[in-house]
Amino acid sequence: MSSQSSYLEIDPSLLPKHIAVIMDGNGRWAKARGKARMFGHKAGVDAVRKTVSTANSLGIQVLTLFAFSSENWRRPEEEVSLLMELFVTVLGREVKRLHKNGVRLKVIGDTSRFSKSLQDKIAAAEALTESNSGLTLNIAANYGGQWDIFQSVQKLAGQVERGEILADQLTEADIQAHLTTSSLPDVDLMIRTSGECRISNFMLWQAAYAELYFTEQFWPDFDETSLTEAIAWFINRERRFGCTGEQVKAMLQVEK
Repeated sequence: MSSQSSYLEIDPSLLPKHIAVIMDGNGRWAKARGKARMFGHKAGVDAVRKTVSTANSLGIQVLTLFAFSSENWRRPEEEVSLLMELFVTVLGREVKRLHKNGVRLKVIGDTSRFSKSLQDKIAAAEALTESNSGLTLNIAANYGGQWDIFQSVQKLAGQVERGEILADQLTEADIQAHLTTSSLPDVDLMIRTSGECRISNFMLWQAAYAELYFTEQFWPDFDETSLTEAIAWFINRERRFGCTGEQVKAMLQVEK
């Protein structure tokens, strides 16, 4: 079967509009190789690059990556410090590549706890890519699903207190409108690597009806094939069309 015919068998509208990924297993991947945890985190950057490139090439609208949860501050101080340093380095190095490929970058989460220099880098990266019309890439940093809902409710409570809206007129749509992803479609497919089968306080509101895909792969091993297989699984779950990962991958070849 040719790549062209494989592509034509899959309607692009069947692809998930919003994919969210819990990038888990960097530390265990490194430990299995006798290396420090940071070795795994650095290797995970390559997996991020491959995933972003593949999602963008397929025409996925939104990709949200769970980079640093609000619970991660409980990790050893040295690891947190190194993670922040890695975040700054990668952000500075990758933003031009993202911009060149039409990716719009957003960092979602409570960034107030980050250093001023990191906050400035985030603001500059978002401003640079703001008008891009390709993939929207959300990096969830110091993010928690409960926090996201809480900060939305806080804003609504302020509006009620100021008399801008009546409490008995509040709707679920009002909460949705104040979430960090308010202008974006809800999550269709949530992926977690490393064999863990929980969502760990990630995108709780947005993923209410998402398909949940768990893979044994550690994050540094996640690549183009891994993502296309997850998407094929999603299409089969949603439409029962018997789609394969090779057919999804063929869509990438046609786009090139």
